[in-house]
Amino acid sequence: MMKFRFRRQGTDPQRERIKQELFAFNKTVGHGFPHQPSALAFDPKLQLMAIGTKSGAIKIYGAPGVEFTGIHGDATAVTQIHFLPGQGRLLSLLDDNTIHLWELVAGPSREVGGAKKEGVVTLKHVDSYSLPGRPGIESCSATRVTVLLLLKSCDLLCIGTEGGGVYFLELPRLSLKENQTLLQEPITQRLPDDYRCGKSLGPVESLQEHPQQPGKILIGYSRGLVVLWDLGAGRVEQLFLGKQLESLVWERSGNLFVSSHNDGGYSVWAVTSGNACSPQPVSSTIPYGPFPCKAINKILWRTSQSGSPVLLYSGGMPRASYGDRHCLTVQQDKEHVTLDFTSRVIDFFTVHSIKPEKEFDDPSALVVLLEEELVVIDLQTPGWPSLPTPYLAPLHSSAITCSCHIANVPPKLWERLINAGKAQRGRQQTHMSWPICGGKNLAPPPKQQELLLTGHEDGTVRFWDASGVALTPLYKLGTANVFHTDCDDPHDPGDDPDLQQEEEWPPFRKVGCFDPYSDDPRLGIQKMSLCKYSNKLMVAGTAGQVIVLGFNDERSDHSVDVSVVDLLQDREGFTWKGHSRLEPRLKPAPFPPGFQPLVLVQCLPPASVTAVALHTEWNLIAFGTSHGFGLFDYHRRNSVLARCTLHPNDSLAMEGPLSRVKSLKKSLRQSFRRIRKSRVSGKKRVITTPTSKVQEANAALAEQEEVAPVQRRIEPRSADDSLSGVVRCLCFADTFLRDGTHHGPTLWAGTNSGSVYAYALEVPGVGSGRACERGGASESSSCVEAVLGKEIQLMHRAPVVSICVLDGRGKPLPDPYEASQDLAIAPDMTNAHSVLIASEEQLKVFSLPKVSAKTKFKLTAHEGCRVRKVALVLFSSAAQEDYNEHTLVCLTNLGDMHLFNIPALRPQVRYDCIRKEDISGIASCVFSKNGQGFYLISPSEYERFSLSAKVLTEPLCSVQLDRPLELTISRDGTTMQPQANGTHKTQMGQAEGQTLEPPSSLSSPILDTPLDSPLSCADLTLDSTGELTVEDVRDFLTTVDEVENNLKNMKEEEGRSPGILIN
Repeated sequence: MMKFRFRRQGTDPQRERIKQELFAFNKTVGHGFPHQPSALAFDPKLQLMAIGTKSGAIKIYGAPGVEFTGIHGDATAVTQIHFLPGQGRLLSLLDDNTIHLWELVAGPSREVGGAKKEGVVTLKHVDSYSLPGRPGIESCSATRVTVLLLLKSCDLLCIGTEGGGVYFLELPRLSLKENQTLLQEPITQRLPDDYRCGKSLGPVESLQEHPQQPGKILIGYSRGLVVLWDLGAGRVEQLFLGKQLESLVWERSGNLFVSSHNDGGYSVWAVTSGNACSPQPVSSTIPYGPFPCKAINKILWRTSQSGSPVLLYSGGMPRASYGDRHCLTVQQDKEHVTLDFTSRVIDFFTVHSIKPEKEFDDPSALVVLLEEELVVIDLQTPGWPSLPTPYLAPLHSSAITCSCHIANVPPKLWERLINAGKAQRGRQQTHMSWPICGGKNLAPPPKQQELLLTGHEDGTVRFWDASGVALTPLYKLGTANVFHTDCDDPHDPGDDPDLQQEEEWPPFRKVGCFDPYSDDPRLGIQKMSLCKYSNKLMVAGTAGQVIVLGFNDERSDHSVDVSVVDLLQDREGFTWKGHSRLEPRLKPAPFPPGFQPLVLVQCLPPASVTAVALHTEWNLIAFGTSHGFGLFDYHRRNSVLARCTLHPNDSLAMEGPLSRVKSLKKSLRQSFRRIRKSRVSGKKRVITTPTSKVQEANAALAEQEEVAPVQRRIEPRSADDSLSGVVRCLCFADTFLRDGTHHGPTLWAGTNSGSVYAYALEVPGVGSGRACERGGASESSSCVEAVLGKEIQLMHRAPVVSICVLDGRGKPLPDPYEASQDLAIAPDMTNAHSVLIASEEQLKVFSLPKVSAKTKFKLTAHEGCRVRKVALVLFSSAAQEDYNEHTLVCLTNLGDMHLFNIPALRPQVRYDCIRKEDISGIASCVFSKNGQGFYLISPSEYERFSLSAKVLTEPLCSVQLDRPLELTISRDGTTMQPQANGTHKTQMGQAEGQTLEPPSSLSSPILDTPLDSPLSCADLTLDSTGELTVEDVRDFLTTVDEVENNLKNMKEEEGRSPGILIN
């Protein structure tokens, strides 16, 4: 083992080929709502929507599964986005005053099964332009762009600036037409003398083209002047003298336009050919006056065949009473609704008829982009209900506290979850289809259904369809109704939304699901476990509550059984200083269809639950906190085991996460104590007399081995460190613990101080232990018993991250019901089992039942990192249908992934996945059993990645465009042709698109180098936007010299001007 670990040369070509067929790292797609959105656009011809963010990202969405992503080279906020309708082109304005042109470009067509398939479309950056002058300097700020208008001909872009000038760019080449530049002088000369006051007209606030007469545009200036300008003739047609301006919109016929103002009002103006100057509007209204109101930021006027026009505007609320509300008003005739959101309105648009032959707009839907979510309103259904979103749902409607992934969900459970979710949305009486339906999803239907479960701070668990590119909400489970909380106050009639609409003005209606405020922080979900075969769910929370739930298709009113488990076991000298437990409801409570609570187990002290395990075949749950762990039989409703793991110096564990009484003095004392220990740690450690077989084996192994030159010295951790009793992991296993001939149920627990406890369980009717030999006791009267079988203490006291029992073939044991229902290969119970214990510092395999060390890999000593997450994954070969391997995947505190085979623990490949500075991303990472994973790149977004060469979930889509699908010729005359994988390089940098190659061609950047070569750990730092494509990977599949040259070239390219990165 040691010879293999440190050898420097020689690799097996056959093994390297197999690894290429098994492993490949790709960041595939982002799930959730874009973080900090800043701009919105809609293409009515292609039915595509674009969202820009403050970090410089552009995301285009169509039908579910149709997504395109582009990243500007520098992380500058996107302030405006405009589609060139029907062309698949997009203009973006950044906060640094640059304008960028993007295009959707199709890759080559593919042949699949003898049939020719259309090419995958990707988003490409084409060109950029900035007006002369640097923004931010007073003398040059006049050219800072404030508004863009794309003419209907799509060949000219009008640019309004802070200095009041209007510039014109020719498209798609982005070349300035200097002879058409419109400054303020010709406008001010036409103004009446009484309107001139020696000041400028202010910045250009709005530009709108005449809906019926192309070439005529409305120019709205900040001070209130609106000019109808004839672009072809180069003259002013009409002037409108108004108040301080916010926005403009045309009525469809072009006879009227509407202006919104800073005082919370809007005005309707008539456009006549005879009158050159209109000092007064046709009508002027302050809808929420007469008291001072906030500005109406944007207004839309849509005509309707049914009668009165539909008026939509954001803002305008009374400043004193509702100035802090985020509102958008929809009114038509007597219908008036003020949509009240929980986050700021960024922008909005309507989906309506754009056909020239149509006389009316007839809006069908309103799409509102908020700071934290997307809301779509059905304008065709009476009452204007909201539509459920098939994607872009706010993952962070309440802060995410934990997550887990369930693969290969049985069809029956899937159908029941969908029905329960529909029952929850039954109040929303809308049958409208999703209005943003452009593009075509080319991805094949998923072979299996996948669930992503997210636990939240408000005590809810949300179920998401993670089978494809679109992360769709299925069902939401709430646990707050199991307890008495602050939200249980008597119902206030004033809170009834129906009464509010009748009595209150403005007529508010709460819309959206983003709610960052939790009724009680103790409700937060910390751990979850779902059995997909028995439909049992276990959730555990911040206040020590553990709830077992079962699925019921009908509504039920029942009380929940409550059991209390004291983990301290009356130990003296410990006083809990943290939060109190939640008070359970003792009376029957209503529970909607779905998962309904069966039993509540309350841990005392009510500390946050840190680990859980569920075994539905034995009807057992295990749970751990910072004080110990417990075992509970939820079928018989009795506690089986409670074990305290506290050290005498663990007073910090008694304060709880919500306590504010932590001692600064103690914290400083512990820090100085660690410093002193590190100074004297150069002396050789004296190995104390072992008290168990495991410690004897560890000591013997340590004496035999010589520390390799590449290993780092690992200092043992003190036994009196605070929080050493925290239970980090729990697992159930049917294995050999007492002897090598009788196997039976066992429970394993690992703590923060490197202690592992193994209990032999006697479950009535299960296993080959004494319980089955008793002929007199019946199963119904017998109780589960737990007997301590082994106690292991790791040498360096590193926290135990994971425990897994391997069968006689070295494979992990199947989940409950998988073997008994022939859903998986039965485990090998003839050969000796082993247990894999992963600590923060090393991976170690022990034989069972003797618990002697077989093999280990010192990850901290070799790589200088610590293990944060561990998972056993089944990787399938991309080339051979029937070949697969179980592999151990480790995520470290440096954000890299290490893959090891089991049980030999030989390193296979290593990938840089998450930035090491992204602590929350590393902590939130969750793996699937088929080689994929998820981690949070922002509070509202998951990044999905794949470690498998075969299993990939990525956007594969096409769009039918009105133009040829080749790239536009840039201003320097060069044509940018897309490469085979949809990537190209421009003079600005690099652009990367969706991967078009089949998964089998993806491979590791370190496969052609020895495992222990420095190049096998090449520093390929990837940010969360996913910068690695097939071409980059191919570059690294070369000789050692070529690898070094490529790395050098990449660094040189990074030093150039900002590039464009496409995900």
